[in-house]
Amino acid sequence: MSTVKKFCFVNRKAPYGTIYALESLEVVLISAAFEQDVSLAFMDDGVYQIAKGQSTEEIGMKNFSPTYTALGDYEVTKIYVEKESLEARGLTIDDLMDLKYEDEDDDWAEKDSIRVVSSEELAKIMGEQDVILSF
Repeated sequence: MSTVKKFCFVNRKAPYGTIYALESLEVVLISAAFEQDVSLAFMDDGVYQIAKGQSTEEIGMKNFSPTYTALGDYEVTKIYVEKESLEARGLTIDDLMDLKYEDEDDDWAEKDSIRVVSSEELAKIMGEQDVILSF
């Protein structure tokens, strides 16, 4: 018997320079493949993980950011970005990747996965989770 748990993966680190961002993304995809209720939260420098136009040529690392576009295929549809972290870095939602999913309950309409929320709203969302993993 399988029990679905609510997992929230909190991403606080810049996308490159450490393995945290890539490891988080891999664990998210694995959790989603096992049909867990997965959400992601991006805060602090973690907001850069889903920024548009990433280029890693100068640092000699593989750019894994296109993988985020597959999240909807894994039914990862709840991506929360902390508003205060965006503002502190001079970013807006327009600076982030266009992450979407197809809603089967709405005739497969394409919908936005990213929700910009205040730190207060994010704290409430995190309080509703069974498991929180911070990267």
